[in-house]
Parts: sequence; structure tokens; C-alpha cells
Amino acid sequence: MDCVYKDPNAQVEERVKDLLSRMTLEEKIGQMTQIERAVANHSTIRDRYIGSVLSGGGSRPFENAESSDWADMIDEFQKGAVETSLGIPIFYGTDAIHGNNNVWGATIFPHNIGLGATRDADLVRRIGVVTALETRACGAQYAFAPCVAVAKDPRWGRFYESYSEDTEVVRKMTSLVTGLQGQPPEGHPNGYPYVAGRNYVMASAKHFVGDGATENGTNEGNTIASHDEMFNIHLAPYIDCIAQGVCTVMASYSSWNGDKMHTHRYLLTEVLKDKLGFKGLVITDWEALDRLTDPHGSDYRQSIKSTINAGIDMVMVPFRYELFLEELLSLVKSGEISMARIDDAVERILRVKFVAGLFEHPFTDRSLIKLVGCEAHRDVACEAVRKSLVLLKNGKDPKKPFLPLDRNAKKILVAGTHADDLGYQCGGWTATWTGESGRITVGTTILEALRKVVGNETEIVFEPNPTPETFANQDFSFAIVAIGEGPYCETGGDDPELKIPFNGTEIATFVADRVPTVTILISGRPMVLEPSLLEKVDAFVAAWLPGTEGTGITDVLFGDYPFQGKLPVTWFKTVDQLPMHARGNSDPLFPFGFGLTA
Repeated sequence: MDCVYKDPNAQVEERVKDLLSRMTLEEKIGQMTQIERAVANHSTIRDRYIGSVLSGGGSRPFENAESSDWADMIDEFQKGAVETSLGIPIFYGTDAIHGNNNVWGATIFPHNIGLGATRDADLVRRIGVVTALETRACGAQYAFAPCVAVAKDPRWGRFYESYSEDTEVVRKMTSLVTGLQGQPPEGHPNGYPYVAGRNYVMASAKHFVGDGATENGTNEGNTIASHDEMFNIHLAPYIDCIAQGVCTVMASYSSWNGDKMHTHRYLLTEVLKDKLGFKGLVITDWEALDRLTDPHGSDYRQSIKSTINAGIDMVMVPFRYELFLEELLSLVKSGEISMARIDDAVERILRVKFVAGLFEHPFTDRSLIKLVGCEAHRDVACEAVRKSLVLLKNGKDPKKPFLPLDRNAKKILVAGTHADDLGYQCGGWTATWTGESGRITVGTTILEALRKVVGNETEIVFEPNPTPETFANQDFSFAIVAIGEGPYCETGGDDPELKIPFNGTEIATFVADRVPTVTILISGRPMVLEPSLLEKVDAFVAAWLPGTEGTGITDVLFGDYPFQGKLPVTWFKTVDQLPMHARGNSDPLFPFGFGLTA
């Protein structure tokens, strides 16, 4: 075969070398470019040699688009790529961070903070397997996961994307990489990317590095840490990801001691690539180049120069691709960016594409579509919900536990803003970027799960915001009150106060004054728990952001399964204590690792 790169039996490195030797400079810089689907089309991808397309947060073909709709769109993009003279396929990236969460009908798992409460690395691996299948079913080959931030301050708007404040717990949960990409064979070289086949996706360890420890939990802020702290606490999970053959690493918007990560040559090149031996590709975050200057995007040329020279291989443009291509070409021709740096970047991109099998199978395997949201996948999600629940209180008298509940009780009050809201259960990064309230996808709310599990003689009264009239002439056996946060993401979730919104504390206290009550908190982080609330309720459950399978909550409330979850973070008494662990405070409301069994 004349073209070694087209030979699936040739060694990956031989294919990379052969293909690189055939490429023009324009083709190379095109490969370094990732654009948003909203500006992508067949001809643009073909004519500009675009290397990758992505969906930004919540970007989708249309509202409630199903996997087949996504596959139609992505395959059309791919046709443009394979029509080029060299036929280099694109890979399509999506924020499949707790299931393939942009796609209608996909299985949505608990966000990472809940998975950290499970301490179950094999469960997280199996979640990766399911996520990979459902992501591949929509045509995407690249998931922007896992986030392996070691989160130190719940005021951070991305806190729920972290598994834990504890480095060792986060390291354990990097098993998601193997779930997404498959298990590398024995003897697989350390740092070399790996994808097991068409049922798996490329993973992305993010956000490199230290994003979970910014001052005051400010998103995209500054992490003040010594060299040893940065390496021992925050870098450690990346070493585990690299050992599992992670294909990509995404740089963080944040800074380390005032130096922005996207231009940090020491960490991106000298540490990640040279010292740790990472052979995959390093990608920017969304519009990261624009964020390097104030005002945003004001010196794009300098931003391109500093990031590429620091070690960035692919740039998530996502809209200004024409300017990016023009300026990058100019920078190379002027010698401000060397050809050696360009070739290194393109080698890494091509290596990942060959490893992922994209040249042999560029288009969607539509036989996978039937698996999306199937019962077996939802069973894994239900298991994850059950194992993530942390029981913080069970009975006003420790000798008289309140849980499990009686499914044959005569009359049950269900109250609170979160008892029948699937969007609230799922949180941010679900259907849209920020998430939203209501029936955003296919799933089961807490109320719906309750109605399925209680006895035939049991009456359920649902009142989101109970009033005194709710209790007039009513004899409730007990109440289940679900309260918590609304959906949010990134900077929009930064919160210096951490008070339970929607009058959650008042609703739960009002009900608990009148009837025995279990309160379920739906949140992406510890919240302020008023002493009066904890005193008055009979039981209190931290349910995190459980996703689409509310049945996992009722399974445990009614005793079909035990409570197993342990706090992945320290639960503060007041926000004045934050960040608790950093200051060595010894007076938490609940310590790291706390969790009752019932």
C-alpha cells in the first residue's frame, strides 16, 4: 500500500510519520483547530481542514434532539473531513460529564461529588462504560471528562464536578478514564493514548491543574499553592489518568500563583509532556485564548503565540476560527512559532485519531442507538444514586432510628421544591449549559418513584409549598421534604453564602414542626444547615445531584438497600470557616467521611 497512513495494520507511529510528511502547513494548523457546531458545516470543515468540532455547553442540533438526530449532524460534518485530499477525519467533542447529558433520553448519572460519596471505583468505571456507549451512539467520539479537580472550597461554582476534597478519593475515581476508553492491555506504554474500540470514547483529564483550590472558590481564579502542594495534592490524579492511557488533557482557566495555566510552559510542556511522558494532546478550554487578555480577545495574536509555545496542541476556538487560522499561519511564517512546535502538536492529534480508530470507522455505529437510556444503563445509574446518599441524621433519639420508612403508611406528605423536578435533580450541564427546571429529559422524579413504591392503600399528598391548610384535618404518618439548589454551572454557581434557596430551610422546618419529617437535600455541595432545621427534622439525607433515577432515593429511604455513602468533603458549620481543611479547623458540622447507616 503506497500510503502507510491508510494501512490499519501499520504501527501507529509509522502512520503518524507518513501522514505528517504529506501535510501542508495549512492542513496542519487546520488540524489544531476545534470549532463549534453552530458555525461548522460540510464545506468549512473540508476547505479549512478543521481537526475537530464540538458542542459547547448545551449546544445541540435542536431542542430535545435524540441520539439519531445528533448522529445525522455529526456524520454530515465528518463527510466534509473525509472528502479532503488526505481524508483526515474529525473527532467530535461533547460535555458528557455525567452521562451523555446533552442528549434527550440519555441516562444521567449523579454528578461527581455524589460519586465521590460512593468511594466505589468499579462503579465509576462502569458509569464510564455506559457513558461511552451512549456518547458513541450520538456520533461523538470524545467526552470532556473526567474532571479530576481536588475541590477545596464549596463556594466554587464547579464544586460538584469534583469527586472530593481529598486527593486519594479523586485518584480512586479516575477509574472513569478506563470506563470511557477501555482497559489498556498489560505492557501498554505509560503516557501513550488508548481507546479500546468503537464502543469507547477519548477521555479528557481536566482542568490542568489546581482549578479546585482557587482563592475563595472563585471560578477561573488564582490558586495560591507551593510547588509541593500543587504536585502532591492537585497533580497526583493526572498521573493516574496518564497511566490509564488518557487521550487528552484540558488546560484550566485558572492561574497558579498569578500565572495563567494556558500559557504555563513549565507545567504544560516540561512537567506534563516531558517529565510525566504524556503522549496525547493538550487542548484549551472554551474560548480560553480570548480570556487571556482584558478586554477579552483584545490581543488574539499574542494569545495564540503564548499558548501554542507553552505546549497547547489543539485550540477550542470555537467561533473565531478564520482569525485563528490566519494569525497562526502568520506566526509560523514569521518564525514566532516554530515548525517543530507545530509538528509536535499535529503528531499528537494524529496519534490520538489513529489510536481511536477514526480512520477505519469515521461514522456513527447506529446499532448503539437502541442502548441509549435502556433499563440496564438506568440500573447502573440507580445503583450510583443509592450508594451516593449520605445519611446525616436518623432519629431524634439515636436509639430510635426514623429510617427506613414504612411503605404501607396510611398517608404521606411529600413537600418541597425538589420533590417533583427532574431538572433540579440533574443540576447543571444537563440538556443545557446551566441546566434548568422541569421535564428536561426522560427520567423519574422523587415523587414519581414514591408513587411506584408505596402500598396500594397508601395516600400521597403532594404540596411543594405547604401552608397551615395543608395540615387541616390531615393525619400524616410522616413527611418527605425535598429541598435544595437550582441548577447552575461555572461562574454562575459561585456563591459566597451557600444558603439553601427557594425558602428550603423554612419549608422543611415548617413541616417538621407539624409531622415527623425526613429532609432530602439536593445540592452540588454542602450548604448552610441551620441548627433549628437539623434539630427539628427526624432524618436528614444529602442526596447531591442524583440525575434521572429518583428510584435510587426511594430504594434506600424504604430500606430495600442500606445507606452507604460517606461525605466526600468536610461539612462546615458557617461559611466563615471556609476553606476548612486548608486552615486546619477542627470544628466541622460533619467531618470528612461521615455517614450513618440505617
